Amino acid sequence: MKNQIIIVVLMLFFVKGIAQEQPGNREMAYRYIYEYQYAKAVPLLLKVIDVKKPKAKDIELLAKSYYQINAYTQACNWYARLLEFDNVDPEVLIEYAKSLKQISEYIKAKSILEEYAKKTGNHQKVAQEIEGCTLALKWQANPKSYILRNEKIINTEKSEFSPFLLENQLYYVGEKLEAKRRYGWTGNSFLKIYNAKVDDAKQLSSSELKELFNEKKFHVGPITSNKAGNTFYVTQTYPGRKGNKEKEGDRKYLSNKLELYIYSKDDSGNWKATPFPYNNVKEYSVGHAVLSPDEKVLYFVSDMLGSIGGTDIWYSELDAQNNWTAPKNAGNTINSVGNEMFPTVASNGSLYFSSDGFVSMGGLDIFKTKGSKASWSTPENLQYPVNSGGDDFGFIVSEIEGETMFGYLSSNRLGGKGGDDIYSFTYKKPKKFIALEGITYEGKTTEKLLTDVAVSLFKGKDRQLIAKKESTAKGEFVFEVEPNTSYKILGQKKGFYSDSLVVDTKTIKAGDTLKVALHLESLLEINKKIVLEGIHYDFDKHDIRKDAAVILNELVSIMHAYPTLKIELSSHTDSRGRDAYNMKLSQRRAQSVVDYLVNNGISRDRLQAKGYGESQLLNKCSNGVPCSKEAHQENRRTEVKVLSF
Repeated sequence: MKNQIIIVVLMLFFVKGIAQEQPGNREMAYRYIYEYQYAKAVPLLLKVIDVKKPKAKDIELLAKSYYQINAYTQACNWYARLLEFDNVDPEVLIEYAKSLKQISEYIKAKSILEEYAKKTGNHQKVAQEIEGCTLALKWQANPKSYILRNEKIINTEKSEFSPFLLENQLYYVGEKLEAKRRYGWTGNSFLKIYNAKVDDAKQLSSSELKELFNEKKFHVGPITSNKAGNTFYVTQTYPGRKGNKEKEGDRKYLSNKLELYIYSKDDSGNWKATPFPYNNVKEYSVGHAVLSPDEKVLYFVSDMLGSIGGTDIWYSELDAQNNWTAPKNAGNTINSVGNEMFPTVASNGSLYFSSDGFVSMGGLDIFKTKGSKASWSTPENLQYPVNSGGDDFGFIVSEIEGETMFGYLSSNRLGGKGGDDIYSFTYKKPKKFIALEGITYEGKTTEKLLTDVAVSLFKGKDRQLIAKKESTAKGEFVFEVEPNTSYKILGQKKGFYSDSLVVDTKTIKAGDTLKVALHLESLLEINKKIVLEGIHYDFDKHDIRKDAAVILNELVSIMHAYPTLKIELSSHTDSRGRDAYNMKLSQRRAQSVVDYLVNNGISRDRLQAKGYGESQLLNKCSNGVPCSKEAHQENRRTEVKVLSF
């Protein structure tokens, strides 16, 4: 959502030099990019690039388009493909590294940034990004005591973010799943205000659209209010055509900026909307408002004249006549040369905000500071798991009890349900944990240790990343885990196929130790076959499911790491059903895997799809032999065979 909040709505009204009759896929894709309609450009560019010798420029534009619509994994895949070409602009390395940080690939991102510094000699330009990678690795290995929960009741496949709690109502910004009007940048609907009820157990109910605030045709939100709930401050995109006329090359467009509206309820219960007196849609944006605890200071975000960076935090004070005074900048302690946004204030006066201008783990990180107006303490990064490689913002604290806190935040981190998701969090003082101790080995035996394996710890079925670290020179790793919880452990290393396992701590007491082992097999052996665990298909279908995509993304990364690697992707069925039909079904499934890899930046000439049907069973369960479901499942598999490298 960062792009929508900073750049708001762009409406092209003059296009020169690209229109022609019945344009082809490339021309149409370029036109859409020219008009900032990145979501429409992507499928056309995928068709253009699926040839034996694609153009580097097409691949670069596809990678950039994916980045602009926040599809960072796909952006990384295509930037990796772009680097296979000669004479690539070094600036691409920075774009690639930022995409890698968004998906928490910090080791790779750091190496790409160091490559940029070496090629250009400009170490200063990437010094802060490199420092961010170093700290992110440290913070992931030693996470803070926050427990995050994805609020699936209100989160959808689209975006929900910027929560605001008023009594037992959680207000937030969201995208409609179905809408006639769509924003060309993302291809999704315009943002609107929703709310959901919060019960005594802090559980959310299903949400509803708040019609009162959603009259405007473009983006609406974020929202905040006073404690009494009779005055709301709503960010809206200016809906008219008096926006600022801007020019970029031969493009002229209107940039419809953000403005702040104040909704007040009178004694009769009627609402009246009045513009914030310092809105100026021809010059700058105003939005993301929040009140101080005494409600005498209004903090907000703007790029008005006098800003230190792109967008800064500003404030106005309430005078004796209950009017807001002229805005003042909150100062260079909390405002950087980057963008500060989404400020919130806790009941104890602490200010939380997001920024991409300080050292961070990825896009926007959440920071905490104490003070007021233009006097603040040095911002403190809340570290992992509050922050991630993605954009983390909209942090609100709803309860503070001693050293325990409860609240909500927004994030587009990996493992979410949609684009941006709302998470609840609980912070508690560290307690006694179970020690999860492991060793990483090379191959199926315990004869040879494997060092420097990236080991990730995920919690629950949603694969929420809890911590990540490398195994030591002795192949050892240790995590602190909670009782009565299910975890997945994943080990990865370049040149090896990953290994994973699921552990459950239901029968283990706090203070005890749980020991595990990971076995990673070398991938680079001719004719070596490896089963892709977890690739499942719906009955009689060949489409790639979301859970299978997670596994295939790892194979994509391996293929990018070894640009000369060629593989066969084979699909196998069990013996149930007709032999001829099973052969055709397995071929379709193998082909769907190949197509998935091609759409993620792998050249088609490096891949072979082969369906074997039921011709290569792993057990005795052939036609007519009675077998259990588990035995049949063993035969249904997708395999990778190394052909050359």
